[in-house]
Amino acid sequence: MAGPDSDLENLIALMARLPGLGPRSARRAVLHMIKKRGQLMDPLSDALHRVATTARECVTCGNIGTTEVCSICRNAKRANGMICVVEDVADLWAMERASVFSGRYHILGGVLSALDNIGPDELRIPLLAQRVRDEGITEVILALNATVDGQTTAHYIADKLEGMGIAVTSLAQGVPIGGELDYLDDGTISAALKARRAF
Repeated sequence: MAGPDSDLENLIALMARLPGLGPRSARRAVLHMIKKRGQLMDPLSDALHRVATTARECVTCGNIGTTEVCSICRNAKRANGMICVVEDVADLWAMERASVFSGRYHILGGVLSALDNIGPDELRIPLLAQRVRDEGITEVILALNATVDGQTTAHYIADKLEGMGIAVTSLAQGVPIGGELDYLDDGTISAALKARRAF
């Protein structure tokens, strides 16, 4: 029984590498896109090409957008003295989806991990301290995942910011131990942000 040709196999293998998709799901997705070529595959191909050529990291916070400085960092109304520190872009998008935070963000690009040889210099921690000094920050909210590495990173950042005359807080109730922001519902994120506590 013949299987897919090499181009299709390659597309399926690439799709299977996406988070949440295995080989079976990737096969179904590819077959669906081929059946809906004009409505789905061609526009998706165009969108992928555009994003591949225009997507960039914001030089200030690390968000993904199409300009050197993202729309959040350019928005003067969001310069309210608060920075919310998150692990990655998905966490920032989760916070924005909940529409409960009106300040600016700082994306670390990961968390400290001795096992993976990720130290402070591999993350955007030094840039965070610089932003606190340069932007007149009064509060840093540590919205890191409630994992061992996330909490280790939060403690490290709190130590680094100590003595800078700012409040360092973290998300409180509603975020389960081992939970990740990207998987939480908007109400849970909202409750956790409102009930943040001194770190």
